[in-house]
Parts: sequence; C-alpha cells; structure tokens
Amino acid sequence: MHKSPAPVVPVFKLYGETTTWPTPDLIHCESIPERSHLHGWEIKPHRHSDLVQLLYVQGGSAELEVEGQVIRVDHAALQVVPALCVHGFRFSEDIQGHVLSLAQPLVDQLGATLDSPPLARAACYPAGSRKRELAALFESISREYSEQEPGRELMLQSLISALLVWVGRRALEHGNSEAQLPDRGREHLQRFTRLLENHYREHRPIEHYAADLGISSAHLNTLCRRLAGQSALQLINQRLLLEAKRCLVYTAMTVNQVADSLGFSEPAYFSRFFKRSTGLTPKTFRIQR
Repeated sequence: MHKSPAPVVPVFKLYGETTTWPTPDLIHCESIPERSHLHGWEIKPHRHSDLVQLLYVQGGSAELEVEGQVIRVDHAALQVVPALCVHGFRFSEDIQGHVLSLAQPLVDQLGATLDSPPLARAACYPAGSRKRELAALFESISREYSEQEPGRELMLQSLISALLVWVGRRALEHGNSEAQLPDRGREHLQRFTRLLENHYREHRPIEHYAADLGISSAHLNTLCRRLAGQSALQLINQRLLLEAKRCLVYTAMTVNQVADSLGFSEPAYFSRFFKRSTGLTPKTFRIQR
C-alpha cells in the first residue's frame, strides 16, 4: 500500500518568518495579540532551530500544543518552548500576554551560571501566587525592549537572567516529570550548535564538527536539514552573519576590525560574504541601522 509522505513541520525564525534572524538583537519581545491576530488567533505547529521561546499567558485562554501534547491554559502561566521543539498555539480573542524569543547563544550564555539549564526542557508553569512577580518581569522586559535607552542590552540581559531564575525555581518545585527527552538526532544537533558557538570564528570545516560529534559529514548535514531546515554550512554562515551585524551595530569597530575579529583572512572576503547574505555592504548596513 502506498503511504502518503509525513507532513513537513516548518522551521521558522519567528512566527511565519523563514528568513535570517531579523535583528542584531539576540532577543525579540512582542505581545501575544500583536502577532496572533494576524493569523486568526492560531499559530500552526512549527519549530525553531536556534531560538527558545517563553510564552506568558497573562489573561484570556489558550491551547498550547507542544510535542503532540495539548495543554489548556485559562490562568496565568508560562510555557517554555526549547529549540527544535514542535509547537503550535490557539488563543482566545481576549488573550493577553507576551512572547519572548531568545537566540540560543544568549540562552547558553545566561544559563551557564545556573546549576541546570532551565530552558532545556518543555514545560508549562502556573504563575499561581507569583503572578504579580512574573507580570512585572515581562512588563519590564517589554518596555526595555521597545525603548532605546542607554545600557539597554545590559538591562535586558539582567531582566532575562532574573526570569531564568524564576523558571529554574519553578522547575525545581515541579520536578522533571514534564521533561521531554531529546532523541539522538536532536542531541547531535544541540551539541553541534554548542560547538559552533565556541568555534564559529575559526571557520572550521564541517568535517571537523562531524568528527567531534562522532558522525559523518553527510549525517550531520541530513540532521541539520531535517531539524533546522538548513545545511550545516548555512548554520555556520548564519552565526557569523549574526555576529557581524552585532559588531557593526553595537561597536565602533571598523569593517576591517570586524572582519579580523570574525576570522576572515581578508576584509574584502568578509565584505563579499556580508553582501551576498544581506544584499548590503557592511558600511551601508551600518549607516542604515
């Protein structure tokens, strides 16, 4: 009997967006109604290859589908959605709350100081008696994100660190019964992204990463395409591009200095790489920001 192919789960950067990370920020914050009303209050199942999301339902109701399990939420609660986790949401029209998206490099950086990474497993935590505390955190993050005040990035990281501590404490209270254990493919991809974070400036070949993981280059590419929707080389280039944008926006480094800091042998090679990826030269990109 002929079997119809399994449905392909789309890989998004943000809801409905398949292009590169849209901003040099490692953070994206918006209200739930801001995005969901554009999609009829429903976000179809999808996953993100390199970002973690925190969905805070503050008011109204929602159905949260995470890895095939559906949770009905009609009280203040926080849903953790790790990278590579298939998820979809349905909201009531009176929904209130926020969606905080964090690029994996920032999650790894902030989580390194905690005993256990609080965003590594999918879980839904009722706010309970801590509703006011959680609401204040998200309101502060949202306000800081939307304003361009001095010290914005440091303040955002401080607020998000406090949020991670809140999640970590709830995880300890609830135990690990809700944990979703990753399959072997996800483990390989997660290890690859951690290796990439440590070595992307060195322009290591894919074969080097594959050898560190104990798998073939072809297998690594297959996993990247299946779970992240991109080849291993595309993920490497994407990480380089993100750091290049951040250097151009947030530092006074010259284009030559940015090229050197990212391991490019020649500034001209860096400029060609940047323009091929963005359609702009590094100098033009900096001016337009």
